[in-house]
Amino acid sequence: MPSIASVASAIRELTPDCRFGKVVAVRGALIEVAGLSGAAQIGSRVEIATETGAVEAEVTGLDHDIAHCMPFRDPQGVASGSRADLVAARFGIRPDDSWLGRMVDGLGRAIDGKGPLAAGPVPRAVKASPPPAAARGRVGEKIDTGVRSLDIFAPLCRGQRLGLFAGSGVGKSVLLSMLARWTQCDVAVIGLIGERGREVQEFVEDDLGPEGLARSVVVVATSDEPALMRRQAAWTTLAIAEHFRDQGLNVLCLMDSVTRFAMAQREIGLASGEPPATKGYTPTVFAELPRLLERAGPGLAGQGSITGLFTVLVDGDDHNEPVADAVRGVLDGHVVMSRRIAERGRYPAIDLLKSVSRTLPRAHTEEENALRLGARSVLSLYSDMEEMVRLGAYKAGASPVVDRAIALAPRVEALLGQGKDAQGFRAESFAALREILEPTTELETTTENEDVTA
Repeated sequence: MPSIASVASAIRELTPDCRFGKVVAVRGALIEVAGLSGAAQIGSRVEIATETGAVEAEVTGLDHDIAHCMPFRDPQGVASGSRADLVAARFGIRPDDSWLGRMVDGLGRAIDGKGPLAAGPVPRAVKASPPPAAARGRVGEKIDTGVRSLDIFAPLCRGQRLGLFAGSGVGKSVLLSMLARWTQCDVAVIGLIGERGREVQEFVEDDLGPEGLARSVVVVATSDEPALMRRQAAWTTLAIAEHFRDQGLNVLCLMDSVTRFAMAQREIGLASGEPPATKGYTPTVFAELPRLLERAGPGLAGQGSITGLFTVLVDGDDHNEPVADAVRGVLDGHVVMSRRIAERGRYPAIDLLKSVSRTLPRAHTEEENALRLGARSVLSLYSDMEEMVRLGAYKAGASPVVDRAIALAPRVEALLGQGKDAQGFRAESFAALREILEPTTELETTTENEDVTA
């Protein structure tokens, strides 16, 4: 016999009335449903009956008695006159600690073949607001990422949001896998948004590995899934991260990529009749980006934090294209990956002179900042003179400062080069950088003193 408590819970979850309408038109990815006037809201869930099973959809627009719906899967079988039941006013999930080690889709359903997921005690809206600005904590202490170029030149702090900007084929996904394995955190929530289907298992088995997966929840929406599912997966990734943050844990949120979230939002906006604005992107794209990204960061007092690493796929290697520009203005730093550096064989192909962490200089000690600035000066001067040196237009001895940069830059570059399985450690990285820079500095100081004495 069921207990009184379970019966009472089931009664509370019953829908007091059942509202339904019917499909009156299907226009590409948009399904128009009539008969839900006064009941359907933006974000409501609808189930459309077909011969092969129900198609789940979400209300994305309203026009008098017509609800514009976008499906979560291929709407094959939907026909004019199909019944559409309103099943929920808002979509939510119930994350649970037992989700660690599991792979889920954008609706929070298991896709790894390990059985159904346990429902957590508290429902959570997938599209939530970030903590109030005046009440949330500050960015915390520096954390090691295991990537030498980041730990030295673009340090990551707890609760910071950092963007990885790169064109296709430059090593962005490999860098993300390195960060997923080595960055210090209690829990990792990884969103693979619009990724190639074949890369999902490779990422989970080869890059994360059993130990990394044990502390992670992986949210997947591949490139062949509808735009609504890709957008939903990004929101679900942040909702799961917020579940663990509210328990006081330090969460690492990785999302690859924000660009595909923006593309999904563009598809949804265009299908709903929204006019294109900047390079084909609709205005809601630039409204949704900060709402998504601001959910990462420090929590309220007594809560944990969400340290965010978001990849941005720049269009045609143009780092000033609209999505990249909008995301760069929201995040707390950006790491630029260069095709030119990748082509000469240095990985990760991070352009250190164009990368910025907004937690500097306070994230480093005075000595670390001095070493960072010294190395940056060497790389900057060598970059300016590189073409002249290659063409033979520069004569050795013409400038001691340039000679020093020419001598040291290759050694700094060699230090920053790193294989995908070669974890770096911050203390060792700075010690190696000190060995490269300081002997020359001492020699120059001795020479200057001798000149003064003479």
